[in-house]
Amino acid sequence: MRETKIKSYTPPPDKSITVRALLLSAIAAGSARIENPLRCEDTEAAVRCLGALGVKVSSDGSAFIVEGRGLKGLKKPASELDAGESGALSRLLAGILAGQAFPSVITGRGSLLKRPMEGLAGALKKLGAKVGTNKGLLPLTIKPARLKGKKISGVESAQVKSALLLAGLYAGGATEIAEKVPTRDHTERLLALLGARLIQNGPRIKLEPGPLTARPLSVPGDISSAAPFMAAALLSGAALKINSCGLNPTRLGLINAILKMGAVIKVKAAAAFPEPYGEIELLPSVLKGRAVKAEEIPAMIDEVPLLALLAGRARGTTVISGIKNLRGKESDRIESTLALLASLGVKAAYKGGSMKITGRPSFSAVKPVDTFGDHRIAMAAAAAALVCPGLEIRNPGCVDKSYPGFWNDFKQVFTFSFS
Repeated sequence: MRETKIKSYTPPPDKSITVRALLLSAIAAGSARIENPLRCEDTEAAVRCLGALGVKVSSDGSAFIVEGRGLKGLKKPASELDAGESGALSRLLAGILAGQAFPSVITGRGSLLKRPMEGLAGALKKLGAKVGTNKGLLPLTIKPARLKGKKISGVESAQVKSALLLAGLYAGGATEIAEKVPTRDHTERLLALLGARLIQNGPRIKLEPGPLTARPLSVPGDISSAAPFMAAALLSGAALKINSCGLNPTRLGLINAILKMGAVIKVKAAAAFPEPYGEIELLPSVLKGRAVKAEEIPAMIDEVPLLALLAGRARGTTVISGIKNLRGKESDRIESTLALLASLGVKAAYKGGSMKITGRPSFSAVKPVDTFGDHRIAMAAAAAALVCPGLEIRNPGCVDKSYPGFWNDFKQVFTFSFS
């Protein structure tokens, strides 16, 4: 038997961790060296916003050097803070600014101007913050307020949870958060690294207010950026080894979901603080449809389009539940995912928070894929194009938001030329 040749791939640094590392280092005391940060549109927006708040961020080779100003050292910005199209940046920055002694305004561009902000504002108001929205959207108007520690339950969003924790650093008393379901915990891990008084017990988090101390850190590879390569390998029957990839348990939802569909995957993690990382190896597999439960979604919130794509080639029917919140992403990801599947001739429908997908043996290039300016849809379309000759992808450049080198990396790994 001829041995299967394994392709190799190393993902770019993690965007979520890079943004958080920049923001937390900015309000810590001392200078922080962030090794292996991601440089993309979202992280560049973070650097610009911090500069407007008086934080010096410089480059030293591939690293960022952040001169932290402590919790109370930020300065009033001269104008509105532009978060670009980064939902994470806008929401986490709001948490920090809610505790400042000066007013501020956060705005953005493109799709971010259409993303809901009322849930964030409402959550911060529970701590006493004075946060206003523009009919539930950006810009966010933040006024000085005396924050109070509170117990807040039913939190469903990692970004809202992170904003509450960052605001809690400035509160007069402990902030306690109870999550409805576990969400990504990068903020908690970085807070612990920087010396925050934080206790976590399952879905419950308690944070005492207090200062942070700058620490050096290294950003692992982004599992969300690696996910399209996983999907492409499974769709094309290729064996793939992914190196130096972040393996945070709250980000392994796609891997856990497709393992239950029959994917052959080996994960080798190295213990590391604050973030685990390691290798992922995928072997040719036959996938079967299944019912994906709502509680599985938070750990793969960015990868649902890829899961739906894989379901489109799985044997039988797949039902993905608990995805109603996908409407508030860079695109309405329910509609854009359905449009992607329709472009491939896959039968799918959405009703009552669930998407039902009927798998088929192969994809057909029924019509061009509209990415809707959404980087996740564009990357899912790339995986589909690998096994669907002649598929046209409109506005493929939107991947630059999170992964500027995506198309070059994809072509090199799979030795494939797009039309």
